[in-house]
Amino acid sequence: MRLQPVDSLVLTRTSLIEYFLFAVRLVHGVTAVLPGILILAYWKTDTPTPPQGYLMVQVFFGVVCVLMFQALGVYSESIFTNRSRFKMILFVWSSAFCVLLFMYKAMDLFDYITQEQLMVWFVASLAMFCADRILLLLIYKRLMARGFFLQNAVILGATENGQRLAEYMLQNQDIRSGVLGFIDDRIGRLPKTMAGLPLLGNTKDLEGLIREEKVTQVLVALPWSAENRMDYIIRELRRLPVNVLLVPDMVAFRHAHNRITEVASLPMFNASDVPLRGWSPLFKRVEDMLLSSLAILLLSPVMLVIAAAIKLDSRGPVLFWQKRYGYNNRLITVCKFRSMHTHQADATSEQQTVKGDARVTRIGRFIRKTSLDELPQLFNVFAGSMSMVGPRPHATATKAAGILFEQAVKEYTSRHRVKPGITGLAQINGFRGETDTVEKIEKRVEFDLEYIENWSVWFDLYILLRTVPAVLFSREAY
Repeated sequence: MRLQPVDSLVLTRTSLIEYFLFAVRLVHGVTAVLPGILILAYWKTDTPTPPQGYLMVQVFFGVVCVLMFQALGVYSESIFTNRSRFKMILFVWSSAFCVLLFMYKAMDLFDYITQEQLMVWFVASLAMFCADRILLLLIYKRLMARGFFLQNAVILGATENGQRLAEYMLQNQDIRSGVLGFIDDRIGRLPKTMAGLPLLGNTKDLEGLIREEKVTQVLVALPWSAENRMDYIIRELRRLPVNVLLVPDMVAFRHAHNRITEVASLPMFNASDVPLRGWSPLFKRVEDMLLSSLAILLLSPVMLVIAAAIKLDSRGPVLFWQKRYGYNNRLITVCKFRSMHTHQADATSEQQTVKGDARVTRIGRFIRKTSLDELPQLFNVFAGSMSMVGPRPHATATKAAGILFEQAVKEYTSRHRVKPGITGLAQINGFRGETDTVEKIEKRVEFDLEYIENWSVWFDLYILLRTVPAVLFSREAY
């Protein structure tokens, strides 16, 4: 894919970007007040007639909204990304609307509008803000398809790191920067195209491109070990009207998951975060307590019937207690309905259950197939050692193809960064029951880590809703 350079400086001029942002601010101001104006014009009520200066009050509110959007970072560089930013839109508009409610209640500036009209105003403007963002993204897409970018960039250094950067940028490209090709002094030893981009010439050719205003950004992807060479090139580029950026090691960038943080004002790659931060642990704990207590209350008759059936079917206790790995790799005691004959129970799961396993009782086959044997774990959830949703806890000696899980998969213990769950993302995607191959446990771990990285209350509810059909149509559990 070759990008055509943009004539002149077009979108790279600071003034033009400022004009664009001014237009966005103007659209946002109109979006904030237009529904209110239309409501007053066409929705007749028994409220007092709006005063003559009500339009000025509306304009004042629109200005206040834009100022709040500015303070909350709406017009930062992220406005040019491909992200929808709908969450930010909801947050900033809600914040601005709180000012309107204050003006309505405390200052009586909008006493001629009913509460119903206020609600319609809020929803209508919110929908318009989302439509504005979608339209903006479509404009960006159209401009990029025509080779139109805020910065026309080249990658200096056709190195392995430079090629990784090119691949990454072509996959995640937004209107902020379009890569034209590579610059490298080893022209005779390199192919004409790399990573889908052309080799544009050497550093002398680069100076010409910059002088002709065809390149406005240089991404230096030379090896960091070549300090003298990099120092010389940067000194030379500083003489020219061009933005120069040093490219990090893309391998480190991949491990950093695109996150950068500061420690003592020094930028650092963030390779791993605590999964649940801020209020998230509290929200998840409240979710677990509410859902587990409700489930215990509703399913207690079912659990009593299962307990009676187990007692009548075979000798031994109703419940089975087993040590499993929980949060932070600590051992927890997990409670289940007993599904095996007592004298054949396997406390460490050294021998996995297989189809037609003679150790499983008649009732055990049914409750294992339907996962009803897991219901007592609701008490584990309520007590705090487990969660409703999370990676499934495994017994201490569980193996895949004769290999312990933690030896079969390097990332296995990363699952223990959160509490284990009764159900999880792996289970609703068909990975429950026997793990007789290394590939099965690898897929489980892959889904578990995806869940940990993307946790939210809504994600938990989605998994819980999909659990019942996943259990009913599964054939993997014996």
